[in-house]
Amino acid sequence: MIAVYFTGMEIAIAAKQLEALGNLTRLAIYRDIIQAGPGGCPVGHIRDALDIPASTLSHHIAKLVNAGLLSQERNSRSLVCRARHESMDNLMEFLVQNCCSESWTIQED
Repeated sequence: MIAVYFTGMEIAIAAKQLEALGNLTRLAIYRDIIQAGPGGCPVGHIRDALDIPASTLSHHIAKLVNAGLLSQERNSRSLVCRARHESMDNLMEFLVQNCCSESWTIQED
């Protein structure tokens, strides 16, 4: 088994976020929400834009929320999704923080 040790963000959190974004539908949902801007995007708009069933959309949004990439807020009768930009910023920083350096090690068990 190979263990990789990094500083900063926990590797398990990064893996969870990358797994969530590694699905074609979830990546499309995330991009749609990012493009909506800071006001967020109603779930109904996402459903219409991507033409996917409500139950499928709910499952994918839950996975993104659980990974910490999205937040949801009820606004009257609408459910609005917003990107958690700080989570994506942390993930991007995690991915490049050790670029061209010796600040991490791989240890085999």
